[in-house]
Amino acid sequence: MQTLSYIVIANVLSTVFSIALAAALSFRLLSSLVDKLVCVSAGLLLTVATTHLLPESFHSEANPVALGWALLAAVLGFFLLEKMALIHHTHHHEGDAHHHSHGHDAHEARRGGLPILVGDAFHNFADGVVIAAAFLLDPAAGVLATLAVLAHEIPHEVGDFMILLNAGFTKRRAFVFQLLSGASAVIGGVVGYFVIDAMQSLLPYALAIAAASFMYIALSDLLPEMMRRQSLARSLPEVGLVLVGVVIATAVMGALH
Repeated sequence: MQTLSYIVIANVLSTVFSIALAAALSFRLLSSLVDKLVCVSAGLLLTVATTHLLPESFHSEANPVALGWALLAAVLGFFLLEKMALIHHTHHHEGDAHHHSHGHDAHEARRGGLPILVGDAFHNFADGVVIAAAFLLDPAAGVLATLAVLAHEIPHEVGDFMILLNAGFTKRRAFVFQLLSGASAVIGGVVGYFVIDAMQSLLPYALAIAAASFMYIALSDLLPEMMRRQSLARSLPEVGLVLVGVVIATAVMGALH
């Protein structure tokens, strides 16, 4: 039960801290700091996935080929989920363009923020399961996974705040709804703990999927933002920030072990 306590505390702290910091950044529009966090979080995610989660997964007694299929299925699954969410969001806003009444538009705008919150709830639930799987491996892995989730959630939540504010939510309403959506991470952590703990054979696969999640986020969402920069003078500091994330993850891993 001590591990379950760690999982719950880690998810609560990660959710509250990431949303609170994202709100502070969003309401003050400190975009330059958000860009830096994106770079650092990419380094953290890739390091945790490739030097900790994946090696631990393949070091188990599970079939390496089966783990490879789980990794592939997870990456494709994340791609499809993200694609479906993007299509739904785009279709909704195209539909909004046909409405002209101010009162009706305000109502539709608030409805427009709901898909973001629902999508976030599923995303946060998955993060909770990832943290649970890491803590079931060992406390050091749990701390690393929590740090990685926290790092990538801050820029993600900033983007969500911008969408919700643009959809007509007040700052307070957006903050409260983001917290409610984030609560699903705690649920995911508890569910993950009981399911994976009861079936220990699932742990290597859960770690592989967690690694796939981290790599997918870094390679499809975070690093492409850096690729859009045309200036080499701006790109080099960003690569440096990615390496900062690598160093932080390596240092934390070494200290915890």
